Amino acid sequence: MKKHNFSSGPAILPLPVFEQAAEAVRDFNGMGLSILEISHRSPEFTAVMEEANVLIKDLLNVPDDYAILFLQGGASSQFFMTAMNLLDQDAKAGYIDTGSWSTKAIKEAQAFGAVETLASSKPDNFTYIPKGFAIPEDLAYVHITTNNTIYGTQFKTLPETSVPMVGDMSSDIFSQPVDVSRFDLIYAGAQKNMGPAGATLVIVRKEALGKVKRHIPTMLDYRTHVKKGSAFNTPPVFPIYVSMLTLRWIKANGGIPAMQQKNAAKAELIYREIDRNPMFKGTVTDPADRSTMNATFVLAEGKEHLNDEFMQLCKAANCSGVKGHRSVGGFRASMYNAMEIESVQALVQVMQSFERKFG
Repeated sequence: MKKHNFSSGPAILPLPVFEQAAEAVRDFNGMGLSILEISHRSPEFTAVMEEANVLIKDLLNVPDDYAILFLQGGASSQFFMTAMNLLDQDAKAGYIDTGSWSTKAIKEAQAFGAVETLASSKPDNFTYIPKGFAIPEDLAYVHITTNNTIYGTQFKTLPETSVPMVGDMSSDIFSQPVDVSRFDLIYAGAQKNMGPAGATLVIVRKEALGKVKRHIPTMLDYRTHVKKGSAFNTPPVFPIYVSMLTLRWIKANGGIPAMQQKNAAKAELIYREIDRNPMFKGTVTDPADRSTMNATFVLAEGKEHLNDEFMQLCKAANCSGVKGHRSVGGFRASMYNAMEIESVQALVQVMQSFERKFG
């Protein structure tokens, strides 16, 4: 029996994608060659890259004045690359600090210009999304991390501002509609909703580039990759191919609106059980801030000693990856696009069984 994979990432992918990717490893498009060995400049892979770009533009309604890039280095490289390209040394950027990843982004950006933390939920261990904060009009951009995998929080609405935004959407891109035009730049590691680890998606407004005075190394200049269609050097061919297959799957299964509806149903199911079951409590203090992608919860007061017992029940039910991050403890159920509601139902049944046995 295949396990119910609640890992926060690398994450579950659709079964048809696994099957097509496995076949392509053996023989890609009848070429007699593996996808792992074809030239990244071959017509066959150029077609993959072009289709991936078209699918992203279609699924997210990306305006024509944006470039779509596939880069390497993960979102962690984007923490400094965004600031290197968009923040001049005499300018200032604003950051909303909502978790470990935004904290790291702030640290990296400080090497390139002034950085102001406009709001932070760090004093309360990132258990909510800050609200009601002011965004100065003189900022080069304001940066948000739309979903926080570790702490289980998510921006449900974007901050109201005329300042350009930069968004780290690594863990919730393609899970719900997004107004791309509100952002100068969006970046996302592939390994949640789009594909395997190794590729990083960047969607950037072309007019936002080339405005800083500093020298930017060739490989770290977005304009290099815009000009060369993400093929200045050898791109991560296989992760891009699997991402393209996943994007195809999203489109064939109703697109972003269908993903949003499916994800909402899964989240409603798990949070209803967390709130109902006296053995557990959610870690997010404001239910309105709860992540649709990552539900975080711990054992109720006085039940903490039963942590191992719950994990054993999860293992017996083939529920994998449920252990929470050390920063929060407890448990985490990551429910990305490809997860079927039956997997969430299986975890809920484990929670109910735990209540009957130890409650």
